[in-house]
Amino acid sequence: METYLVLKDLAIIIIAAKICGIIARKLHAPQVVGQIIAGLLIGPCVLGFVSQTDFLMQMAEVGVILLMFSAGLETDLKELLKTGPVAFLIACAGVFVPMILGAVFYMMYYGFAPWGSEEFYKAVFVGTILTATSVSITVQALKDMGKLKGKVGTTILSAAIIDDVIGIIVLTFVIGFKNPDSSVGKVVISTILFFVLAVVVGFISYKVFKWGDKRYPHTRRIPIAGLAYCFILSYVAERYFGIADITGAYVAGIILCSINDSEYIESKIDINSYMLFGPIFFASIGLKTNIDNITGSILLFSLGFVVVGLIGKIIGCGLVAKACKFNFPDSLKIGVGMMTRGEVALIVAQKGLSAGLLEPVYFTSVILLIIVSSIATPIVLKYLYSKDKEPEKVQA
Repeated sequence: METYLVLKDLAIIIIAAKICGIIARKLHAPQVVGQIIAGLLIGPCVLGFVSQTDFLMQMAEVGVILLMFSAGLETDLKELLKTGPVAFLIACAGVFVPMILGAVFYMMYYGFAPWGSEEFYKAVFVGTILTATSVSITVQALKDMGKLKGKVGTTILSAAIIDDVIGIIVLTFVIGFKNPDSSVGKVVISTILFFVLAVVVGFISYKVFKWGDKRYPHTRRIPIAGLAYCFILSYVAERYFGIADITGAYVAGIILCSINDSEYIESKIDINSYMLFGPIFFASIGLKTNIDNITGSILLFSLGFVVVGLIGKIIGCGLVAKACKFNFPDSLKIGVGMMTRGEVALIVAQKGLSAGLLEPVYFTSVILLIIVSSIATPIVLKYLYSKDKEPEKVQA
C-alpha cells in the first residue's frame, strides 16, 4: 500500500470523526458514539472511502493503550483507598451481577455450552463487556442538579473507579482462560505474578518518577518517559504474562497518578489521543462493524443485551447499596448512576475481537448499549431526584 493512501485515510478519519463527534455532542450523546458512526459511514458498508488495513489496526491498538493509560492517570488513588468497604461491595456487585446475567442471557439465546468450551468462554466474555461503567454522563447529570458532592454522588464515583479496576482484572482472567494451552492454575499464577511485579516495580518506578518530577518539574521529558513506561509495561504484560496489554497500560497510569506532574503527563498524552489515536480507534470500531450481516436475530439479541446490561447494574449495585443501609430511593439512584457504558466497554469488546471471543457484528449491541444508557441515565436520575422531598445531605 502506497504511503500517500495512508495519509488520505487518516485525513478522512480525523475529519469525519470530528464532525460526527460534534453532532453527537449537540444531540447530548457521547462524542465516541459520533466517532463510531463516522467509521461506519466512511467504511465499506456505506460510502467505502476507507477500508480496514493492518496499519489502521495497529494505530487503533496504540489508541486503546493510550486511552487506558489516561484512565489510570486520572484515577484518584487516595480516594480509591479511603472509599471503604461500601464502595468496594457496590463495585463488586456492579461487576459480577451484570457479568453473570450477560453470560446466562447469551447461553439462553444461543444454547448452553459445556464448561470450558469455546462457546462457554464467548458467553462469559459477553458478560465481561457488561462489567464496565463510564460515569462521565452521570457526573455531568449530578453536577447539573448540584448533587455530585452528596453521599450518593460520592459513592457512585468511588464505586465506578473500583469497578474499572475489578473489570480489568476479570478481563485478564477471561482472556487468559481462552488460551488452549492455559489451565486455571497457570492463569491464576500468571495474573498474581504480574500484579506482584507491578507492585514491586511500580514502587521503584514511582520513586524514580517522583525524583525526576522534583528535579525537572513540568518538563516534556517527564511525559515522554511516562509514555515509554506505559508501552514497556503493556509489552511485558502481554509478552511474558499473557495478560492484555491494556492491563499493563492501566497499571502504568495508576502507578504514575500520584506524582505531582500526573495531570501534566495526562494533558500531553491526551493531545495525542484526542487528535489522532482516539478517533482512529473509535472510527475503526465503525469500520469493523458489518451491518450487512445484521439479521433480525442479531437485532433481537442486541435489544436483550441492552436490557440485561441496564438491569444488571441497577439490581447488582442497587441491592448491595440497600444492604449497606442506603434507603430505597438512594439505592435506586446508585444503581441507575452506575449503568452508563462508554469507552471501556468498547475497549473490552475490541480485546475480545482480537482474542477470537467476539464477532464484529456484536459491536452493534455494544454501541446500542452505550447510546441507550447515555440517554436514559440523566433522564431517570433527574426523575428520581425530583421525587425527593428534602435535599440530600452533603457527606461530611
